[in-house]
Amino acid sequence: MSDEVAPGAVRVRLDLAYDGTDFSGWAKQRTRRTVQGELEAAIPTVLRMAEPVELTVAGRTDAGVHARGQVAHVDLPADVWAAEGGNLRRRLAGRLPWDVRVWDVSAAPAGFNARFSAVWRRYAYRVGDHPGGVDPLLRGHVLWHDRPVDVDRMNAAAELLLGEHDFAAYCKKREGATTIRTLLDLRWERTADGLAVATVRADAFCHNMVRALIGAMILVGDGHRPVGFPGEVLAGRERHSAVKVLRPHGLTLEEVGYPADDQLAARSVEARNRRTLPCAPAAPAAAAVTG
Repeated sequence: MSDEVAPGAVRVRLDLAYDGTDFSGWAKQRTRRTVQGELEAAIPTVLRMAEPVELTVAGRTDAGVHARGQVAHVDLPADVWAAEGGNLRRRLAGRLPWDVRVWDVSAAPAGFNARFSAVWRRYAYRVGDHPGGVDPLLRGHVLWHDRPVDVDRMNAAAELLLGEHDFAAYCKKREGATTIRTLLDLRWERTADGLAVATVRADAFCHNMVRALIGAMILVGDGHRPVGFPGEVLAGRERHSAVKVLRPHGLTLEEVGYPADDQLAARSVEARNRRTLPCAPAAPAAAAVTG
C-alpha cells in the first residue's frame, strides 16, 4: 500500500499540543468542538486557500485527554507551501484558540504518515493521592484518588503486562479492529511534588486501553486487589466489572516515535497489517491505530 503524495502537493508535518478539557476529542464532529476541527478551519484561513484540508493524526485522543507531543500531517499545494509555508506557524499562533498550539511545521520526508509510520506512542497518567486533594492549579491534569497508592506494588503488577498480548480485556472493541498490541513500557514513579505518574508506551493503543490499564493498577496500588490481578484480567480477554476506565483529564499524550527516514514507508505498510498472536490464524483486515 503506497503513501505517495499526489503530484503538485507537499506533505507537511505538524507538531502540536493541546489542553483537552474543552474538546470533544481529536476527531472532527459536526456539532462539537474538536482539535481536528479547529486546525482544519484555521489552516485554509491563514493560507488563504479556497479548498478544505484534511489532517491525519498519530493518536486520536478521546474527549478530555491532553497532548504535549501530538503529531499530524496535511497535504498542501506545493505552490502554497512554497509561498506561505515559512509563515504558517506564526499565523496559526495568531488564529488558533489558546488551548491548541502548533510548535513546529516542516516538510515531511518521503513515506511519512503521521499515523501509520509511528513505531510507538508514549502517554503519562498523573494521579494525586494527597488526603487534602489535588493542587487547584493542576486539577485539570491530575486525577485525585482518595486512598494512598503504593508505587512499588503497581510496578510489580505492570511487569506482568509488558510485551505483545491481546488487550481485549482493556479495550473498547471496534468492529474489524484487532486488540493485539505490544506494550513496551509501563512504570510508575513518585514525583517530587508527590504525584504518582504512570508512563505507558506501546506501538499503538486501542480505545480506552491506557485508562483501563491504569484503573486496574490503581486497584492494586490502594490494596483492593493483589499484584497479579491486572495480569489475570489480561489473560481472561474479557472486560472485568471491577476495572473502571478512569477519567480522561489525568491522561496526556507525551511523545510519538518514528523510525529513520528511510524506514518510514516500510513501517507505514507494516502498521496497516492486522496483527495476530502466534497461535491465531491470520486475517486480512487492517488494524485500527488510536490513542
